[in-house]
Amino acid sequence: MHDISLITTIAFGLTAALILGLVAKRFGLSPIVGYLLAGLVVGPHTPGFVGDAGLAKQLAEIGVILLMFGVGLHFHIGDLMAVRSIAVPGAIGQSLVATAFGLLVALAVGWEWNTGIVLGIAVSVASTVVLLRALMDHDQVETAEGRVAVGWLVVEDIITVLVLVILPALAVNTAVDGAPAGEGSGSLLWSAGVAVLKLVGFAAFMAIVGAKFVPWLLLRVAVLRSRELFTLTVLVTAMAIATLGYVVFGASMALGAFMAGMVVGHSKLSHQAAADALPMRDAFAVLFFVAVGMLFDWRLILEEPWLIAGLVAVTMIVKPAIALIIVIAGKRSLKTGIVVAAGLGQIGEFSFIVAETAKPLGIMPESGYGALVACAIISISLNPLLFRVLMRLEPWVRGKPALAAWLDRRTGARGEIANQKEVARSAHDGKTIEAIVVGYGPVGREVLRRVEEYQLTALVIDMNAETVLTLQAEHKHALFGDASRGELLLQAGIKKASYLIVTTPDPVSGQMIVSAARQLNPTLQILIRSRYLSQSTLLQESGADAVCCDEAEISTALAVLVRAHVKADGFKRVG
Repeated sequence: MHDISLITTIAFGLTAALILGLVAKRFGLSPIVGYLLAGLVVGPHTPGFVGDAGLAKQLAEIGVILLMFGVGLHFHIGDLMAVRSIAVPGAIGQSLVATAFGLLVALAVGWEWNTGIVLGIAVSVASTVVLLRALMDHDQVETAEGRVAVGWLVVEDIITVLVLVILPALAVNTAVDGAPAGEGSGSLLWSAGVAVLKLVGFAAFMAIVGAKFVPWLLLRVAVLRSRELFTLTVLVTAMAIATLGYVVFGASMALGAFMAGMVVGHSKLSHQAAADALPMRDAFAVLFFVAVGMLFDWRLILEEPWLIAGLVAVTMIVKPAIALIIVIAGKRSLKTGIVVAAGLGQIGEFSFIVAETAKPLGIMPESGYGALVACAIISISLNPLLFRVLMRLEPWVRGKPALAAWLDRRTGARGEIANQKEVARSAHDGKTIEAIVVGYGPVGREVLRRVEEYQLTALVIDMNAETVLTLQAEHKHALFGDASRGELLLQAGIKKASYLIVTTPDPVSGQMIVSAARQLNPTLQILIRSRYLSQSTLLQESGADAVCCDEAEISTALAVLVRAHVKADGFKRVG
């Protein structure tokens, strides 16, 4: 008889994940909820088919490696630097507070302090997958608020990577739920220092050796023009560096995979590597969540209701509240605070990675792992509702004139400083602004570059004060604020400008900007971007001269590529 436990575990696990993922999506939930429930269905704690839990753990380990490889692959320091003034202190502050509350929950149920710290760290970090899905659903990915939220998550990811390094230092000689205690190496400070030195050594090795060898290897394989060999090379690179970091430098597999992703991400073939790694990552990510669900004992909900309730409260109340307070204290807009707060009100893959790393060290009990799974299922399921509720907070605040005025004075302070600098500079050089670009996301950056190539004097209007100050430091014209406000458009020089280019995809704000600009300058050429073809007529009726639709431009570009390919190869007929 052949041993087909691996095949049956994967087959039943993926089938259950597909069915329950579709059901979750049908009810407006994240598919991750379906994957976790699929693991529960094929796990040992429910009747029917029971998958091999040992094999599931190994599959989960591969999933962790590919997840962290993907994070490193898409990690760009530039994305973080653009919002560093709020994302870095905000993520650190929110993580510390959430960790402290997680520690209090653990102490309340009688656990040791080191277990409480790990539990707090696990609930302090949100799921990047869930956050991006929520931002996409609310058209916030390319907004200033969305960029802050993503930057915040990048900092949390970095914190998680550092935590994976120092976790062994928390494994002091304390048993948890009967598990063997971790072996301490002296004082906690000494252990942490040794762990950090290992990280520095591993990072130095990757910077000196890996950064040169890996791109060279990928280029050599790409020359062979074999898709399967290139894909295999990417997979081997992730697995080999993860194993090297674990065996030689004592780092976790997850950290090694993150380093591998960073090295590959900075090569010339990073886009091809990402395209090849994405299907593998997604497939094993599903298996990762299924494996996590298999280890969840649903009876824990009855045995530890207060522990689960406490973790859910930290995740969905404390974290969003602290994030909102930090953003407002940092003099950012209320909308930025709401988007960040709503996006962080859940936990996901990184929480499980921390828990998986802590379990062999004896500082994460099975009950704690199960509580994290329950918290993830609940918080991910309720996150869309939390997002909708918090998004209604801004209109409510705007209906309270005194509160709205107070918030505007706080959040607009840095923007006013930036605007005063722009006014002083414009008065000094006396240049006439010829083109006004609204929004400085990826599209706005490319538009500004092109406009400057045409020798036009341009000015950027953006809702991110940090972005405006950065542009001014680069000797570019920029103003902070809402471009639908007539006084801001006048300050930007709208009456003498020839062009207004609106790059933000929100159709509502786009209409308001077009209407305000058209009233101030009837001869102005207004060019605006829209995401969907169905929005173009409405924008043209508002006064736009030309509407560039994402849908139309993509289809046109693809058709042009097809035509160029056909012309290059000659017309071929089949039949």
